[in-house]
Amino acid sequence: MMRRPLLLGMVGGGEGAFIGAVHRMAAAIDGDWRLVAGAFSTDAGRNVRTGEVLALDPARVYPTFDAMLAGERALPADARIDAVSVVTPNHLHAPMAIAALEAGFHVFCEKPMAMSVAEAQAIAAAAEASGRHFGLAFTYSGYALVEEARARVARGDFGAIRLVQVEYLQGWLSDPIDNAGNKQAEWRTDPARAGLGGCLGDIGTHAFHLAEHVSGLRTEAVSADLAIHVPGRRLDDDVSALLRFDGGARGTLKATQVAAGEENGLRLRIYGERGGLEWAQMEPNTLTLRWLDRPAEMVRAGGPGLSEGAAGLLRTPAGHPEGYVEAFANLYRGFAAAIRDEGGSWFPGVADGVRTMKFVEAVIANAATDRKWTSIDPGESV
Repeated sequence: MMRRPLLLGMVGGGEGAFIGAVHRMAAAIDGDWRLVAGAFSTDAGRNVRTGEVLALDPARVYPTFDAMLAGERALPADARIDAVSVVTPNHLHAPMAIAALEAGFHVFCEKPMAMSVAEAQAIAAAAEASGRHFGLAFTYSGYALVEEARARVARGDFGAIRLVQVEYLQGWLSDPIDNAGNKQAEWRTDPARAGLGGCLGDIGTHAFHLAEHVSGLRTEAVSADLAIHVPGRRLDDDVSALLRFDGGARGTLKATQVAAGEENGLRLRIYGERGGLEWAQMEPNTLTLRWLDRPAEMVRAGGPGLSEGAAGLLRTPAGHPEGYVEAFANLYRGFAAAIRDEGGSWFPGVADGVRTMKFVEAVIANAATDRKWTSIDPGESV
């Protein structure tokens, strides 16, 4: 019997939006998903045009998110959407995710999970009560060689981990384009729509999630500095943090959007007693391994020596680069497998989202005081 694709609805991601198109491409790659419905924009014309470009049934291009939930729930079970992709600005993540979960739909959401820890925990409660799955778009965790790095750390190749260094350098906000009509910049620097953190929430959460995911360690406390370099900007555009991990490891995190000339410089280094690794998002098909007692090694996507988990995330032979969209697709594939109860595929979810929101709040709290360390989990001693 042929397995039908899961049916997807999308809120946000209309004409001119970057991330909505990425979600649609990623969801389509493996044939697990078919986009059939959407409420893409509060601008009626843009909403309709997006539906036309995507060749959707006009009856399922809804004027509002609430109308989409009501309209889809009214359809027969085998015709309605299975899940909702939330690709809106941050302030809408929690109310929309909770409403979709309560309406009986699975949710795949853009990061950060919410505007606060309290909102993130409300989403977690709604997911548990509904019995539906919640996925989160921490895209970089979907790269094959990130999985290879995680697997090698987990099996103890490098011994006990001592150092974790992660940086995410961008330069696109070096000029005040948020005050010059750039829509992508304008909402990301607006506290009402972006939340407590600017650069911190937008890319600092990616860096933090990657560091914990690959190292397998939990951050106990942070010592942080937030800066606004562009005059008049209301949210941070530069983040520096020291990280203290369980087990005694130490780390550094640097995230900035004012490193003029940088594109998307996400880089992770992890060092243990016997060696370490380095992975960079702009060269994602190479993982460098360094050793205390022998020459460095270079592991390549599709090449020999990959773990089963990493090899299973690749779609093309060695030498045929895979990148951002394919990594994103791996998350959608894992999300689909969970919905179908097939197991075997990981994707970022509720726990990852709550952890990253705790990180955001801890950094902001620490940077606002002269206290040296702030616990990620309030109430714990540091």
